[in-house]
Amino acid sequence: MTYPLATVGALVINPHGQCLLIRTHKWHDTWAVPGGKIDYGETVVQALKREFLEETGLTLNRIFWAPVQEAIDSPEFYKPAHFILLNFIAHTEQRDVTLNEEAQTYAWLALEDALTYDLNTPTRRLLEFYRDHQDSLVAVTDPNADVPDANAPDEHASDSIREVGREAH
Repeated sequence: MTYPLATVGALVINPHGQCLLIRTHKWHDTWAVPGGKIDYGETVVQALKREFLEETGLTLNRIFWAPVQEAIDSPEFYKPAHFILLNFIAHTEQRDVTLNEEAQTYAWLALEDALTYDLNTPTRRLLEFYRDHQDSLVAVTDPNADVPDANAPDEHASDSIREVGREAH
């Protein structure tokens, strides 16, 4: 029996408030957010940070939960697949992107401009979520991390952000 594939992806925001999109053949040349598979034994945060470093050269911080999505044999994807898409909103202090072979180009865009691009469906839903909820995001903490939480909101974060960790409500 084949099982769905759990993946991570994030809408990443740079210090100028711009969103990162990549154009990828895997999604029939539509624009998407970077992401990928979770390796066995990785936390979702570890997987997200690894995928972004591998695919874009970016280091992520201030990571927030976004809605989980599901794609079952999406005609937008290059082959039949069943994905559980664990989505996040994250920030980076960097603007220089180094793409690997999975993406053909990238763009840093204002949110409203990004919404005008030819986006795959999961990416459009993620951008719309961010547009509608950016002032009430919930921060991710990684209870399995060996280092202090680097995702704690900083002085630039909204006062309405709540941290979720071991003491989930």
